[in-house]
Amino acid sequence: MKTKVVRIDENNIDMKVIEEAGRILKRGGLVAFPTETVYGLGGDALSGESSARIYAAKGRPSDNPLIIHIADMDDLCAIARNVPAGAYLLADRYWPGPLTMIFHKADIVPNATTGGLETVAVRMPSHKTARALIRAAGGFVAAPSANRSGRPSPTLAKYVIEDLDGRVDLIIDGGPAQIGLESTIVDFTEPEPVILRPGYITQDMIREVAGQVQTDRTVMEADSGQAPRAPGMKYRHYAPKGSLFLVQGAADQVCAYINEQTALKRRQGVRTGVIAAQETAERYTADVVKSMGKRHDGETAARELFRILREFDEENAEFIYAEFFEGQGVGEAVMNRLLKAAGHQIIQADTDKKQDQKGERT
Repeated sequence: MKTKVVRIDENNIDMKVIEEAGRILKRGGLVAFPTETVYGLGGDALSGESSARIYAAKGRPSDNPLIIHIADMDDLCAIARNVPAGAYLLADRYWPGPLTMIFHKADIVPNATTGGLETVAVRMPSHKTARALIRAAGGFVAAPSANRSGRPSPTLAKYVIEDLDGRVDLIIDGGPAQIGLESTIVDFTEPEPVILRPGYITQDMIREVAGQVQTDRTVMEADSGQAPRAPGMKYRHYAPKGSLFLVQGAADQVCAYINEQTALKRRQGVRTGVIAAQETAERYTADVVKSMGKRHDGETAARELFRILREFDEENAEFIYAEFFEGQGVGEAVMNRLLKAAGHQIIQADTDKKQDQKGERT
């Protein structure tokens, strides 16, 4: 398959490109497109065959549900049943935007799109290009992130091209993603809503509008003993090609430990990388040091994380060490992605012990 790449300006949308993309989706093809969170890989959400093509293009397990993107509120009831009042309140406040909500699915939604589940995940993106494309495609576009399964989600079109060139019909380059992390996911199929994936819309923001909401324990705890309930959260995601470790402890101990390890690797001829806060980045001596912004600036960290993980691949970093970051608000979403990318490999700098995914010291 030959993949076409076109550039588009969100504030001056070329409708000829949108119409072409809509035709591709209607005939069962695949289009990668920009959203405010990350780039999405779109197919016709109401076609099981199109959803199967998405899974194949990504190398994604078929039990990993796809999120259906809509552009107009009137379309929600066509694909979802029993939408509660709290969900409408959240939609009124945060749609269009980086929020996905899970409902009981309508019969029109094929099982291939929902990973065989009787529920459906729905989002209305705020990106103007995305919404124009959704309307041109008929109103319902299934779209996971536009990357090969397990890789960092793409925030730039060049990473979509890197992963999916020759696997999709069209890639729309809309420039850098504004937020940089995938949407928050809230499950409304239980009596009390549950956050299954943290994102830019935080737990406090949801509580302010819809009242009580819990966060699934598996979001941050690898040893919770529970199976993750969110699309894709039971699989390793966001991983760079090199081995990634999170290092926890006092700042001086973390810095000393990481510098000791990177010096050892350098003597072995191995390239190393460090992900650090702006306040401590200059203290590291690894081959490649990347700053995600100030330690308590979750929004900047969110915008930078996936790009940084991709850049380590470009610079052939084989071992990467990351500081812990503030775990409140958007920072919780950043730490969730880092933990997933590292396979929950955590090193306690004060004890020089590695904690595996079950929370055991080795």
